[in-house]
Amino acid sequence: MLCAGALLLLAVRLLGDGTPQTGAPSPPPDARSAPRTAAPASPDARPVAEHLPRSSPVRLLIPKISVDAPFTDLALGANGQLQAPPPHNTNLVGWYAKGASPGETGTAIIAGHVDTATSAAVFAELAQLKKGDVFRVRRADGRAPVFVVDSVETFDKDRFPSRRVYADTPDAQVRLITCAGDYDRTVKDYTENLVVFAHLR
Repeated sequence: MLCAGALLLLAVRLLGDGTPQTGAPSPPPDARSAPRTAAPASPDARPVAEHLPRSSPVRLLIPKISVDAPFTDLALGANGQLQAPPPHNTNLVGWYAKGASPGETGTAIIAGHVDTATSAAVFAELAQLKKGDVFRVRRADGRAPVFVVDSVETFDKDRFPSRRVYADTPDAQVRLITCAGDYDRTVKDYTENLVVFAHLR
């Protein structure tokens, strides 16, 4: 009952309308090469917090659901799909290391297992988060930026909105991603993905 791998493998493979790509899957944005675009002004736009320079995350702290977990770097495999955190470590989260780092301008991607073959895992209670909840990411540079949850949403895996989840942003944002829904023993995967959308406070 492993999940983070499958959730990101499928998520990266799909276009925003849920249509499978016919070529190689597109990776999440690379923070070092993606262009930065200005956000259009809107009357209800939130103030943009000053972003931080690039620095690797070292620990994820989500007090509401008792998460205190170290990070491992995630990369793309030979097939262009994002690799998952190690399957048997129940208290480990993965960060897509070629994307934005948490606190840096752009969208930082953090993935974790909801369970393993033997027990619940680091993101087992992720669905308990609500809009306005906060979490912190400790970074290698000693800073610990705080992020505010904007929404917690569940998507069918065959309609995963990749563009919305992975799109580059003009401010510093984070996505926390895990599996949700029912476990399909035939395909050995969950039917849905849970995504937490958050921004730098």
